[in-house]
Amino acid sequence: MHKNPTRYLTAALVTALATTTTAVASTATPPTATTPAAASKATAPAAPDPFYTYDGAKPLPSFAPGDVLKTRTLPYHVIGAPTPVKAIQLLYRTTDAQGRPTAGVTSVVRAPGGDGRKAVSYQSAYDSLSPEDAPSRAIAGDVRLGGLIPNAESVVLVPLLLKGYDVVIPDTEGQTANFAAGPEYGATTLDSIRAATRSSATGMGAETRFALAGYSGGAIATHWAAVRAPQYAPEVNRRLVGFAEGGLLVAPARNLKYVDGSLVWAGVIPMALIGAARAYDIDLKHYMSDYGRKVYDKLEHASIINVLAQYPGLTWKKLAKPQYANPNSVPEFVEAVNKLNLGQAPTPTIPGYIAQGNGGVLEGTFSNHPGIGTGDGVMVSGDVRTLARQYCADGNTSIKYQQYGLLSHGGTTVPWAAVALGWLDDRFAGKNPPSDCGRIPAGNSLAPERPAPNS
Repeated sequence: MHKNPTRYLTAALVTALATTTTAVASTATPPTATTPAAASKATAPAAPDPFYTYDGAKPLPSFAPGDVLKTRTLPYHVIGAPTPVKAIQLLYRTTDAQGRPTAGVTSVVRAPGGDGRKAVSYQSAYDSLSPEDAPSRAIAGDVRLGGLIPNAESVVLVPLLLKGYDVVIPDTEGQTANFAAGPEYGATTLDSIRAATRSSATGMGAETRFALAGYSGGAIATHWAAVRAPQYAPEVNRRLVGFAEGGLLVAPARNLKYVDGSLVWAGVIPMALIGAARAYDIDLKHYMSDYGRKVYDKLEHASIINVLAQYPGLTWKKLAKPQYANPNSVPEFVEAVNKLNLGQAPTPTIPGYIAQGNGGVLEGTFSNHPGIGTGDGVMVSGDVRTLARQYCADGNTSIKYQQYGLLSHGGTTVPWAAVALGWLDDRFAGKNPPSDCGRIPAGNSLAPERPAPNS
């Protein structure tokens, strides 16, 4: 790979970013429902791609997590257009939220002139309930409304590649798109790194050092990979130099209460319920009102683009039967969200940079409930602060934390990306990581949710 292909990719990604901005704005226009055009693009099935199916003679459980099952090399596509940049895609063995063996896909892009010794695992914020919206599909040339996010987000690739970092981009949600299922995100991310270093096609190996990076949905995968690595993939953990993330989901039950009634973000309530139900094989429909079931059915294969600003004022009470007006009166809900609470997960052993906005009013979230407080519009700032303080107290003092009081979820991406790049450079250079321990304001309790009686 030479500089010209990378410059071509840069120009193509700028076009993708402009296209995505226009597409997201157009889908947000009607306040009450998905546009017909958006809905058709969101649900139209892609042509079957046999690469995503493991069809070998050897049983899948007999492979170790991270073992490579298939390999292909193809042009890196932007909005369906091939570029001179090549991507290596791997089908590999991983595990789902319940620890069952499954197959995942990751994409590897080599740096021009890179030596395979340093790489960034970049976790996309594609946030979708459809596996067709995964970044590997967009990279392979599929064009879908939900796939516009990983297309535009790939702008991050250019500065990383020019700095000599190979980039690994896993389909973090797995092949059933288990949206918001953090433990599964972590496994697919760690096994993606294993696969990238086991494949002879990637130029990486046992000596390659990795950083983890991602924002929003990508932060879920980044953080769960960091906390699961010491136990799930200790050999990967030893080669991780740090994690850089922003807009983090910490305790989903609180986030659902925070966005309840939001003008922009309320649509993530049914998305999160669908994702958790899918990941843990639970049925939430019999707790739902007629309206709730209609919304559930409509969004089963939706992308975040299909819900932003399209369900203004939606609340849990509108989705649930009257006797389940308190979400904690649903036992399966309580069990699932407690499994997804990062406050109950182990402390990562590697340095971390965490950015969080607190200007959620800019994105139509005005709530300030006791014990929850404010956030960036979708993520709860007090939860993130407590998590960072918890890590400091547990002995990981290499935590850099920045809160942007006047920026919302979308707005915080810009300073986060700029700071993250320099922070990652320093970690690969072996510099001492900065610490904000002792300066992080207090936050919320991250105690598990308790069941409540129904009314």
